[in-house]
Order: sequence, then C-alpha cells, then structure tokens
Amino acid sequence: MRARLILILASAILLAACSSQEEQGPKHTTEKDFYEAAQKQLKSRQWEFAIDNLQALEANFPFGTYAEQAQLELIYAYYRNYEHEASTAAADRFIRLHPQHRNADYAYYMKGLSSFTEGSGMFERFIPTDLTSRDPGAARQSFAHFSQLLARYPNSQYAPDARKRMIYLRNLLARYEIHVANYYLKRGAYIAAANRGRYVVENFQQTPAVPDALAIMVQSYHLLEMDDLGQNSLQTLQANYPKHPALAKNGDFNFQHSSRLGDRSWVSYATFGLFDKKDPPGFDSRVLYNPEYANEGNFDQAEQYQQPDSEQGRSWLNVLTFGLFG
Repeated sequence: MRARLILILASAILLAACSSQEEQGPKHTTEKDFYEAAQKQLKSRQWEFAIDNLQALEANFPFGTYAEQAQLELIYAYYRNYEHEASTAAADRFIRLHPQHRNADYAYYMKGLSSFTEGSGMFERFIPTDLTSRDPGAARQSFAHFSQLLARYPNSQYAPDARKRMIYLRNLLARYEIHVANYYLKRGAYIAAANRGRYVVENFQQTPAVPDALAIMVQSYHLLEMDDLGQNSLQTLQANYPKHPALAKNGDFNFQHSSRLGDRSWVSYATFGLFDKKDPPGFDSRVLYNPEYANEGNFDQAEQYQQPDSEQGRSWLNVLTFGLFG
C-alpha cells in the first residue's frame, strides 16, 4: 500500500513537471528558434528577454546565418532597455568585427543615439528639466559620434536625423557655457565669465546663446574696466541683437540687468542657504531668441527621434531587420 502511494505521488510530480515544461514552451535548440523568439520579444517590447535570446544566439552560433543580424539587433535592444553603455559597447564591437558591413552606419548612428539619451535619467523623461544646466559630457560624446557618422557616411539614411540632433546638441552645449558664465558673474570671477562668453561667440556661432554671450562679455569687461573690449562687444550686440533684454530702447546697455545675480531672499539667509537655493537666471534670453526651447527641454528624446525620417511607414519587422524581412 505504501509503495503504491509513493508511486502515485511520484507520477503526479512527474506529470506536473512535464506540464510546467510545456507551459514554458520548447527549449530553443536551433539558430532559427533563438532568432524567431527574439523577434517576437522585440515586437512585444520584452527587451530583456530579447537580449537574452540574441546573446544566446550569438554565443551558440557565432558564424551562423543570423549572427550579424543578431549583433545589430542587440545594439537596438540594449538601447530600448536603457542600457546605453551596453548599447555603445555592442556598436563598437560590431564596427570592429565588421568595418565594411553595409549596416555599419547604423552602428555609428546608435552610438550617437545612446549618448544622446544617456544624460536623461528616469525622472527627466517625465518631469520638465533644463538639460542645459546638466553635465554636458554625454552631449559632447553624442555630438562626436554623430560627427563621425557624417564624416564616414555622409549619404547614410541616418544622416538627416543625425544632423538635426547635432543642431540641438550644439545649442545645448552653447547654453551650458552661458550657465557657467552666469555663475562666474555671480561669484565675481569676471575674467572667467568673459572668457566663457568669448568661447561661445567664437565656437558656437549662429546659436541662440550668442546674444547672451555678448551681453556677458559687455558686463564682465565693464566690471573689469576694460572699456575698449566692452565697447567692441556692445557694438556687436547692438548691431546684431538690438532687441536683447539688456539693451534699452536707445541701445544703451543696462548694467543693472544682471545685478540680481548676487541677491538672496530672506528665506535663504534665515536657513543658511538650505532653502531657496535657486539661482537667478542672469543673462538668459532664450524666450526671445529660442522660443521653441520650452518644448526642446521637455521632450522624451528617445521617443521624439526614435527612428529616422526615412524609416517612417515601414513595418516593425522591416525596421528591426534592416530590410532583410518584412
């Protein structure tokens, strides 16, 4: 009787195990199994599972039919899973292994795209944040990657989108320099402020930050009693940006325009700076010269520029397989 009971229990456990295996689906054994599973997971946005299958495909079939395609799709899956460093590393690896591949331009593009969104954390994707006041390291890296793409593949299908992003990044980097210059003005480091303003004028021409850079130079040189340099900057500002907020109607410069840089509220004094830490904006004419800035600072960069214009209207399979299928 006891033996029969043990046999029944063992049979029940075996049946349960078999049922569990059937629910999980068959184990992938062929290259095609891995690839098709990854495709389904990419379609359903199951990025982590897709990454696992793509990695397994490449590990088990490094010279198979889908190996190169899996490497490309792994770059994209990492990116969509917000693993930007892993995406960049995967792109570098693909370029190193396949420098003459027909889709090498995509790898360069994804390097730029990964750096482009690397500076945006979880909160920045949902809460409006002034990205121009953040560390510009990722922006500089992204700009360099997109520049490399355009230098190597000027006629790439990803080139138009890369150029748009580079314009945005250039404006962002220029505005960051203005933030730093305003900080130097607040601290009384007028030489450093003037140098930052001159750097923007010389290296970021035709960006919306140039008028504020000129205004900072006028203010800094005035406080340094370097009248000739200040007058040259003022004349340039008057001639090119006569509506700048620091200029009066008659063209005279209002040297009190940024005087509030050093002001602190009673709350700041009472709490020894623990509260009311927000610094006054100083020279900031973005509303006048860059009216679309409010929208630029708040978009989800990854979704706003998810696919190049040339890929709009293509099926998900066509996009993910770079035209091989779909």
